[in-house]
Amino acid sequence: MGPDDRRLSDEGLAPEGTGRIRLIACGALAHEILALKRANGWDHLDLQCLPAKLHLRPEKIVEAVEAAVRAADGPVFVVYADCGTGGALERKCQELGVEMVEGPHCYSFFEGNAAFAARADEEFTAFYLTDFLVRQFDAFVWRPMGLDRHPELRDMYFGHYTTLVYQAQTEDPALDAKAEDCARRLGLAYQRRFTGYGDLAPRLAGLGG
Repeated sequence: MGPDDRRLSDEGLAPEGTGRIRLIACGALAHEILALKRANGWDHLDLQCLPAKLHLRPEKIVEAVEAAVRAADGPVFVVYADCGTGGALERKCQELGVEMVEGPHCYSFFEGNAAFAARADEEFTAFYLTDFLVRQFDAFVWRPMGLDRHPELRDMYFGHYTTLVYQAQTEDPALDAKAEDCARRLGLAYQRRFTGYGDLAPRLAGLGG
């Protein structure tokens, strides 16, 4: 994990620029949002990322998002899906009067929520990784689950999975090779599916320029 990734994981990313709308986002989406901002010239959007490690503690997401929204000066858009909060984040955003990304999690909106739902019956034994989770597999999957210390836990955690599906946001052979190695380490079949940014790009584009 490089210093920039470590900062995103542990500290998040402070807001920058003078845009009209602040994006309060999961740190696991920083690379993707910044890439979209650069590609589309979305200078009206400022990015503030909360620590990516909240991905491991969904019960802390609502409180962290609420604090960031209340501290913001001006319009806010929340770049989190439900992310394991059981609808609590959506209810809090409604209470605060802010909008958020639609979908149960980033795997769904990267695939496209409608397409992900349509695959649900055929992929109920799939384990998903995004670009971020491939890069940070050891920090966000392998070590937190204790597999580095107790490899025998693999069957307990992944015995009901059959396939690792890498939802690729970018065309990167190095990430593809790493994702395939992740599948090997978990004892799963490997499938790569290029999704790009899915529903995230049009949703951010809809915030206006």
